[in-house]
Amino acid sequence: KQAAAYREISLLLRRPPGREAYPGDVFYLHSRLLERAAKLSDAKGGGSLTSLPIIETQAGDISAYIPTNVISITDGQIFLESDLFNSGIRPAINVGNSVSRVGGAAQIKAMRSVAGTLRIDLAQFRELQAFAQFGSDLDKATQAQIARGQRLVEILKQPQYQPMDVEKQIIIIWAATSGKIDDVPVENVRRFESELLRFVENSHSGMLQAIREKKALTDEIKADLEQALKDFKDRWTEETNVAARPATTVASAQASGAQTTAAKA
Repeated sequence: KQAAAYREISLLLRRPPGREAYPGDVFYLHSRLLERAAKLSDAKGGGSLTSLPIIETQAGDISAYIPTNVISITDGQIFLESDLFNSGIRPAINVGNSVSRVGGAAQIKAMRSVAGTLRIDLAQFRELQAFAQFGSDLDKATQAQIARGQRLVEILKQPQYQPMDVEKQIIIIWAATSGKIDDVPVENVRRFESELLRFVENSHSGMLQAIREKKALTDEIKADLEQALKDFKDRWTEETNVAARPATTVASAQASGAQTTAAKA
């Protein structure tokens, strides 16, 4: 909005227009605003302020003049899409166009080890998703990749005002990227995630503390993760079967009643 207003004022003042009618000094203006957002003196306690500029794209065009200018100035970008938002994926981040120049340097070792391929997997899933409607024409490997991608999308959905501890993020991302939840129906992934984390909190709290303190997935922690997930899935499967049993009984009773009626007729 600032760039659009600056362009209109510049044109009204009859300043020479440049690309997309923006004045020639718009890049300098933005770099001055963003690269020096705030730097406090040591006498005042020191520190700096990070600026988060928000750019509105036109029809999702990230290659326009202002978006490319700001991308070249900042340390990365998060690209949000309205289509993803409307389809229920929130935060609606396009992982293919989103980049962090800080990268894994800001992550702890445990997170880097489990999320290393997550971005690539999601980007490939987005490309394959367009062909999901032709499932019968896809080979098994592609179908498995699409199924894995659907579950990855589900675990990354985050309700508003509900932050999650990093050790819990590591557990659920590890479970998804290692294929441990490939057999969980997509519509049940969110419930599986919340109940798994609750189970770990109640029965394996020491493992959460170990991840928090060591900041790495040691062989011992991985073994504990494997065992915890196995114990939970056994319990989850049993509870799911019990929950489904009444519906089966009702269906059987209805079928039996129909057969009896037919016999009387």
